[in-house]
Amino acid sequence: MGHAHSHDGHDHGHGHGHAHSHAPADFGRAFAIGIVLNTAFVIVEATYGFLSGSMALVADAGHNLSDVLALLLAWGASIAAKRAPTDRFTYGFKSSTILAAIANAGLLLIAIGAILYETIHRIAEPAPVEGMTVVIVASIGILINAGTAMLFMKGRKDDLNIRGAYLHMAADALVSAGVVLAGLAILWTGASWIDPVTSLVIVAVIAWGTWGLLKDSVKMGMLGVPEGVSEAEVRSYLSSLGGVEEVHELHIWPMSTTETALTAHLVMPAGHPGDAFLNEIAHELEHHHRIHHATVQIELSRECALHGKGCGA
Repeated sequence: MGHAHSHDGHDHGHGHGHAHSHAPADFGRAFAIGIVLNTAFVIVEATYGFLSGSMALVADAGHNLSDVLALLLAWGASIAAKRAPTDRFTYGFKSSTILAAIANAGLLLIAIGAILYETIHRIAEPAPVEGMTVVIVASIGILINAGTAMLFMKGRKDDLNIRGAYLHMAADALVSAGVVLAGLAILWTGASWIDPVTSLVIVAVIAWGTWGLLKDSVKMGMLGVPEGVSEAEVRSYLSSLGGVEEVHELHIWPMSTTETALTAHLVMPAGHPGDAFLNEIAHELEHHHRIHHATVQIELSRECALHGKGCGA
């Protein structure tokens, strides 16, 4: 039996130097700044939303609140993912990032329901809206959300958690821009119905993003092959290796939102080709298939695997 453990390109049990594994250290300050700024803005936006009678502002505040909670969960999960394995949690706490993604989707669904309920009520019973207040507050939101997104821009290509934070904040900046346009339209036309309709558009935007997050996070929670990894291509690569007669028991699953694991049995009648062969597999899987933790078992025959007979050294 042979095992190829791919950790940072080396054949050993503990990886060092993964760019994504240092996200809490590199982006802890960004998370803190983003959470403080967005929490303060949520309070201001919700307050002025109710005072001005703008459901668009209230809807945007609800969305921003869910994003603050999302940042908190992502930050906490990224820190937990760095904790060392224990005798009970032998993979450590890497999968906490998947749980955080599922929780974030649930929070967004709750926010959607609350905003939709109030918006429908406002459509049924229209109320005057202070357009200038809407424009000013939402403009501040554009600055805060865009600024927060910039904090996460550096790591958006290397860490899915960081990319999620970046996309959340960038989307919020766009939503705030929509609220500004609604406020300007109210100032020009005096039509109060524009505000709740804008709120419905915001709900639709949030729902679209939530569906994608919910689908992806549940798939990861069900240990589905992560996006960007092709089971067919991995199987083809392993089958093409010299001396490999068959590949079976191939399993690929997410350990976290940034790390992928693999186990596979390779039937090689000529015998174990040595550690260099396993090291090359580990390197190829990590650098060309985005699989960071691979365990490969070498078997002389399928019968050897099933019955333990005819298995020479």
